[in-house]
Amino acid sequence: MQSRPLMILLLGVALVAPMFIYPVFLAKILCFALFASAFNLLLGFAGLLSFGHAVFLGTGGYVTGWLMINSGLTPEIAIIAGTLSGGLLGAVFGKLAVKREGIYFAMVTLALAQLVFFLYLQAPFTGGEDGMQGVPRGQVFGLIDLSDNQTMYYFVLAIFVAGFWMIHRTVHSPFGQVMKAIRENESRATSLGYDVNQYKWIAFIISAALSALAGATKTLVFELASLTDVHWHMSGEVILMTLVGGVGTIFGPLVGAGVIVSMQNYLSGGELGNYLHIIMGAVFIICVLSFRSGIVGQLQKFRRNNF
Repeated sequence: MQSRPLMILLLGVALVAPMFIYPVFLAKILCFALFASAFNLLLGFAGLLSFGHAVFLGTGGYVTGWLMINSGLTPEIAIIAGTLSGGLLGAVFGKLAVKREGIYFAMVTLALAQLVFFLYLQAPFTGGEDGMQGVPRGQVFGLIDLSDNQTMYYFVLAIFVAGFWMIHRTVHSPFGQVMKAIRENESRATSLGYDVNQYKWIAFIISAALSALAGATKTLVFELASLTDVHWHMSGEVILMTLVGGVGTIFGPLVGAGVIVSMQNYLSGGELGNYLHIIMGAVFIICVLSFRSGIVGQLQKFRRNNF
């Protein structure tokens, strides 16, 4: 699949989408698409499964929200600060986790994320279970007012495009090729002289920072930072988004995020709202058993076999 024409097509659709669909809903999809893409960078291209990635989403949101409420900074500076905070936390977590492999790596990330979750639960600046409410959107560069939903959407779209471009460049760079080599055969990569743990650590930091960028942007969209974004349920949701769309594909997380967020939005307002997690669990089981390559992965297989 040629990625550049498809990227241009998707960008064109994204530019006109607010004319037909509620901009805040679209912005939510973009935030989670960036989060899922950042997670996929770690799982799909480095082969590292993190069960605690929500902590970076929430950290970026809390830092950005606190700065917007208390410091009077413009939103772009607050978002950069939130992104850096997620990257720094990722550096600490990664240093502790990358020396482990498989399920041990996953459990270390989950344990560390739960520690931070309970810290945020008790910390006064987060608002605890009530969350950090009334986060102002502010004005970009002191000029562009984000209080308008459509303007906010295009701001989120610009951030998403920048984050997605960074992921695309990382995957197709020499660094990305080494990551794939480590994913396929770590022992051989080590024998070739690569410092495997160092590459894993850097990949973890990039993924954490981009996850925090998604969380910081989401906080401005909804003017709220809450414990939901740090909870392990959110870590499970991003795994589901990535699996549904297609692990190890560039566009898979975008599709997966769109499907899951749309499903949540549609079902939560109806009679099936109480069974939302059961339905999502059923979708997860179906994907694992029947569509292991995800939606995009299956489409790529179909294209290779028939065209």
